[in-house]
Amino acid sequence: MKTSLKDIAEELRLSKTTVSWVLSGRGNERGISQATQDRVKQCARRMNYQPNLLARSLNTGVSSTIGLILPSISDSFYSQVAREVEMEAERHGYSLMICSSESEGERENRMIRMFRAKQVDGIILAPTKISKTEIRQLVDDAFPLVVFDRYFSELKTHYIIIDNEQSSYRLVSHLIERGARRIAIVTTNPHLTTMDQRRAGYARALTEAGLPVDPDLYGEAAFVGYEENVFRALDRIFAKAPDVDGFFFTTHILALEAFRYFHGRRIDINDGYGLACIHEVPAMSVLAPAMNVARMPVGEIGRNAVRMLLGDIRNRGSLPRSADREFESLVLPCELCFRD
Repeated sequence: MKTSLKDIAEELRLSKTTVSWVLSGRGNERGISQATQDRVKQCARRMNYQPNLLARSLNTGVSSTIGLILPSISDSFYSQVAREVEMEAERHGYSLMICSSESEGERENRMIRMFRAKQVDGIILAPTKISKTEIRQLVDDAFPLVVFDRYFSELKTHYIIIDNEQSSYRLVSHLIERGARRIAIVTTNPHLTTMDQRRAGYARALTEAGLPVDPDLYGEAAFVGYEENVFRALDRIFAKAPDVDGFFFTTHILALEAFRYFHGRRIDINDGYGLACIHEVPAMSVLAPAMNVARMPVGEIGRNAVRMLLGDIRNRGSLPRSADREFESLVLPCELCFRD
């Protein structure tokens, strides 16, 4: 027979409510002593207690589950953030459900609807910015929501981003200080505010150094068909600006695809080119040891996203409408690593 909360309560001579609070991760919140919490957890393990999460959600209106929607689970940046979110959520007694939008607006909308149907308590989202129908509905419903990496200036939400403009400016300025004068930018998804900010940092560095912002040194690769689009963008840059002597990649994924291009075209990227990109992966130390990078603070992003979300979850019943409340916007600096 399946063990129930009542069975554990009777075994320990405690109230069913006390047992419920402990096993739902709210023992500290309810002032239950650590000794009692330990007894309850040990007894639950001994009696092989398996909680009925659906019943708990229906009874309490709380599922102790957070939804996380990422543009791509395979992207090392997002997978690192997911790990931090999961660890921090677990520390507070919450489980995590993760899915990928694959940078498709309609898929993102479906994932949001699915999470709401599964009664998650809140959602952390790196939005595609292609569609905001369901996101606007979350905002209108005062549903606990935190967005990161990208944000909507026209929607009131908590958001976390890096200092995109300043990080890009400093990276490109460093390439200029090291002698580069014809620096190309390779970027993606121009509709993203973050990409626009990175382009602005690139342009500011050139302008302040008295260098032109040359359209022949601009390459753009759509997310779908990344490899093919990066190859096409770099072919165009080399054809129109054969004197290019530096590259600024607005994402680490673009840089990795560019390495495939350089290898295929037999170009020694580490000889005579200034290199910089936002974020890094371990492979860069082998493929491009001279790559200058802005390391994104994945730990701070993950921990702060959970902190913001849990604040809204715990106060959800008393939250005013979005138009009448203040939201937290967090702009985090990157760690700059200059290598050349």
